[in-house]
Amino acid sequence: MKKWWNWILTFALLCLLFVAIPLSYSGGRSKEELRPMFEEYVKKYNKSYFNNSAEYETRFEHFVASVQEIDELNSRSRGPEQYRAKYGLTHLSDMSKIEFQELHLADEQPHRRKDSHRSRKPLLTMSNLDDKDKYETEKDKSAPISSHDNIYIIIRKERAAASLPLQIDWRSKGVIGAVKDQGLCGACWAFSTIGAMEAMAAISTGKFQPLSVQEVIDCAGLGNSGCAGGDICLLLDWLTMTKAVVETDKEYPLKLTNGACVLNKNATGVRVKSFTCDDFTSAEDKILALIATHGPVAVAVNALTWQNYLGGVIQYNCSGSPKDLNHAVELVGYDLTADVPYYIAKNSWGPSFGLGGYIHLAIGANICGLANEVASVDVTV
Repeated sequence: MKKWWNWILTFALLCLLFVAIPLSYSGGRSKEELRPMFEEYVKKYNKSYFNNSAEYETRFEHFVASVQEIDELNSRSRGPEQYRAKYGLTHLSDMSKIEFQELHLADEQPHRRKDSHRSRKPLLTMSNLDDKDKYETEKDKSAPISSHDNIYIIIRKERAAASLPLQIDWRSKGVIGAVKDQGLCGACWAFSTIGAMEAMAAISTGKFQPLSVQEVIDCAGLGNSGCAGGDICLLLDWLTMTKAVVETDKEYPLKLTNGACVLNKNATGVRVKSFTCDDFTSAEDKILALIATHGPVAVAVNALTWQNYLGGVIQYNCSGSPKDLNHAVELVGYDLTADVPYYIAKNSWGPSFGLGGYIHLAIGANICGLANEVASVDVTV
């Protein structure tokens, strides 16, 4: 009897401890200790729910979860300090993970849109960052990317074959347009592909001119569904098959919503002459060669852990599995001279996100799945 009594007392004491001690967040800070930080966050980003108490509290819960994730990801960063990926509060930090996925990561759907009855894959969560299948590739467990032998193999092989430059940044050549914000329109597939077409047209003519993303949002078929999602390669396939002319952004301005298609066959603009769409998961040297000798490329990626990205080079905690691809970006350059060699990726979440709208992704380990679907394009102006 005495033994059972001791168990009951122990259980009761544990219950009292959980009642007395507040749940802690991020390095011992309690939830309420984060409230002043949230108040500053709401003011900084001019959030519309400031006077809506119900939504305010809901957003505060999401904010607390983001702070937890930020601390977790920062604690896992490794390598030289100046190149580590850095995570912090962004304009997306008050979204739940499910909301973030539904609004920003449901737009790039590689070769899946043809089957409209296909069941939706389960939403991933950040509840367990130790799940290697979701958040890390096998290469994540090895030494930092800066010492990966394959980086130096890539450099030697490509420099010998094609005099590959150690650094390329197409922005400096005046062929890359301003970073745009796709807002609630799931059309990253259109922004990244049109961005690559703009660059190739500018390389050809020596003059940059913004092209219409809205035109392909409204018109592209073959499995593409406007603001509901699409695929970079299916878009290029559709543009090739239809010989559609992509007009300038001025002629067909961006509205960030699905609209009626207006194709002007007599318009002056840019056509797709040819394109490639390849899996380079074991041959990232070919991505570097394309960027250096041809021009920017559009790629499908997994952006699950990008919600609170501030800067640095993403090297870890970003699955490269093709089943996790959910977004698309434009690779506009690379730097092989850095301690952690990286690609320069142009995103479509506005210029206030990341590094002026850009993200640095490590070279050589299929980080975030960037090598699974790589599209390059040639155009007729």
